[in-house]
Amino acid sequence: MPAPLLMPKATAVWLVDNTALTFEQIAAFCNLHTLEVQGIADGDVAGGIMGSSPLTNGQLTREEIAKAEADPAYRMKLSEPKVQVAQAKRKGPRYTPISRRNERPGAIKWLVRNHPELKDAQIIRLVGTTKTTIESVREGTHWNAANLTAMDPVTLGLCSQIDLDMEVRKASRGAPSPDTADEGTRLLSAEEALAKPAATAEEIFGGQQTEYASQDDTGADDEKYDADSVFAGLKSLKTEDDD
Repeated sequence: MPAPLLMPKATAVWLVDNTALTFEQIAAFCNLHTLEVQGIADGDVAGGIMGSSPLTNGQLTREEIAKAEADPAYRMKLSEPKVQVAQAKRKGPRYTPISRRNERPGAIKWLVRNHPELKDAQIIRLVGTTKTTIESVREGTHWNAANLTAMDPVTLGLCSQIDLDMEVRKASRGAPSPDTADEGTRLLSAEEALAKPAATAEEIFGGQQTEYASQDDTGADDEKYDADSVFAGLKSLKTEDDD
């Protein structure tokens, strides 16, 4: 559906000054009264309004103007907007066309199977169903449970991919995150760090300390010295030097 005309009076001023369109054609295009357009042409109406070109804002083409100038009975049409702006969402339950209502149980089955984190209220917003229907599909008590086929609600046209992703993100945000990190790999809080005793050298180095100690002991066993024999040898060397 084309967007409403921007600045109807300013557009009418521009069309009066720059085209050979009739007052009736300009009035129909700008949704104004014919006498009001005539007053714009006479300078009695919209005297302080500057004309706005519908060609610049993309709401009209030169081909459309030329076609209307060639045929006074022709009524110009607004051009389709190049950018589609999403309409504001209506509050309340989503309306589902009658032709699509028999497909909702299959969409519910798909949502329950592929996104179990979704709450009933979220499923209701997505496919426009009731809590009773959701429970019957989930528990397998639906009257047509044997023939239900799980179908993506986006593919069925019951909701948009943007709406589905948004509801999944909301549900995931409220779910507890999996505790995959153990105590040894996570950061401790200040209270935990102060309460935990300092690690000993044996806890830090583990078996390496024992290995180094055994190597030092082995070296000490290979070479043992007698203190008396060492001092006696030094004394004899001193006596020889004095002689």
